[in-house]
Amino acid sequence: MTEAQKDEPTLLRRAVKIVDEPKILMDPVRREILRLLTIRPLTATQLAEKLGLTKSTVSHHIQVLKGAGLIRIKQTRVESHGILEKYYEPTALLFIEDYHKIPKGMRNHFLTVHMERLRGVLIALYLMGRKVRVPRLTRKPDLLRELAGEVLECMTELGAKYENELTDMDGESLLVKIYGEALKSIMSRGAWRSLNLGL
Repeated sequence: MTEAQKDEPTLLRRAVKIVDEPKILMDPVRREILRLLTIRPLTATQLAEKLGLTKSTVSHHIQVLKGAGLIRIKQTRVESHGILEKYYEPTALLFIEDYHKIPKGMRNHFLTVHMERLRGVLIALYLMGRKVRVPRLTRKPDLLRELAGEVLECMTELGAKYENELTDMDGESLLVKIYGEALKSIMSRGAWRSLNLGL
């Protein structure tokens, strides 16, 4: 942390926004734009450079995100060439898809995302030396998918709890916190408790 960063006041930002149109979050470019903007406000040109995409492609995604109320213009500046640059910021640190509004045809995409996250959690637990009973999850192929479905639903419930909260956390830490709470809640329930994942 630089001296200038130490002197900056900590800003409270909206923690969570539940997204009523989950299709918007299916696009990996949009998810990455949202992630980058939680770090600091950026222009379309800066985003295009970071993403390795054309400015017109990024501008299209910005318009979709702005139209959905997920980003807004934080400030505008006239650059050295006289061009007005718009700096965008997210309207929340974390965007969670509303489980109840995910069309059946899209649900598989979100389940796959949560299955990958769960695999990451299992790997982390294994590396920490926890006795993770992975065979119980792998013997029944749909068990991990079933757990991912419950996490997806629980994330919507927990996200709603944080939707009107302000926080000074960064987006990644907030995701870990809420995801951890969701997983811990689910693992304390009857059927999942027997897996003893070490949570």
